[in-house]
Amino acid sequence: MATFVLVHGAWHGAWCWKRVTKLLRAKGHDVYVPTLTGVGERVHLASPDVSLDTHVMDVVNEIKWQELSNVVLVGHSYGGMVISGVAEKMEKQIASLVMLDAFVSENGQSLVDMQPPAAAEMFKALEAKGEWRVPARPAAMFHVNEKDRAWVDAQCTVHPIKCFTQKLTLTGARDRIAKKSYIRASQPSEPFDFSKGKAQKAGWKVYDVPCGHDVMVDMPERLTEILLEAA
Repeated sequence: MATFVLVHGAWHGAWCWKRVTKLLRAKGHDVYVPTLTGVGERVHLASPDVSLDTHVMDVVNEIKWQELSNVVLVGHSYGGMVISGVAEKMEKQIASLVMLDAFVSENGQSLVDMQPPAAAEMFKALEAKGEWRVPARPAAMFHVNEKDRAWVDAQCTVHPIKCFTQKLTLTGARDRIAKKSYIRASQPSEPFDFSKGKAQKAGWKVYDVPCGHDVMVDMPERLTEILLEAA
């Protein structure tokens, strides 16, 4: 039996893992699915002060207070930034780290630093206007399958901008975790291609899946198989 902690990406919440959670639990595994502060069912806690540090502590405290060990820690998209920060604080509790079409940052990088120029400018323009909420991107932009697009759009919320602009401090804890995997979806994306390349170069196990960015929505059965292998 394995212990999974599944961390969602920007604008999402625990809801996006529903199908994978059901499949993993049916096989007898423990699954924890924290929703990050200020999004999903915790959208009422959104504020200008919610940052990447806030989200790192959301997951750190889930692991700490649930007394988890030998964790398979999975981060989707922006969640890759979060789990890299979690590894700095909970390295000994993590047995396997899985980046799911996620940002693999270097020390001192923010998510905005990893964006193509046009996207980075959009974040900077919002910040310059004093806007702290970043509107959700449409599901179609992430190539979510057509049947689920309306559901995903209805569930996504605004996301606090500090989560994207705060730089991450890394000292190598992520790299010391014994098992590391990268799962790349087939939708086009420079940042995720770059992150996959870094993972390959570092010797991580790499998987490719033929679906949109929300792999847990589009291909839950295949994702479950990969996560069990990564465990």
